Amino acid sequence: MRPLIGSEIAAGFPSPAQDYIESTLDLNELLIEHPTATFFVRVQGFSMVNAGINPEDILIVDRAVEPTHRKIIIAVLDGELTVKRLEIKGDLWFLVPENPEFLSLEITEDMDFQVWGVVTYSIHKIR
Repeated sequence: MRPLIGSEIAAGFPSPAQDYIESTLDLNELLIEHPTATFFVRVQGFSMVNAGINPEDILIVDRAVEPTHRKIIIAVLDGELTVKRLEIKGDLWFLVPENPEFLSLEITEDMDFQVWGVVTYSIHKIR
């Protein structure tokens, strides 16, 4: 747990932070709703950059969240892990990238496909 500053932070003149400590913050409590169903995965590639998911980001993935239309999911497709936005149109499911340089993919019955979980947070370093 780390201190949580109980005041909004101005992007101007600094003030002593110690005067504003409200409580402590446990990132596990804040970011993980279902601890036994949650895992982390590191991103490789650029297919989700327009969703704010960049290479080397750490994704928090919750297996207890239902994979519904427009959720970002971690899936296994023919033995390979991928992160994509799930689009559901009637009975059809599509894995949709958030980068126009990549193509959407329709999930068909002949594919080995499984949803591993729904992405709930992306953690990335500010550069």
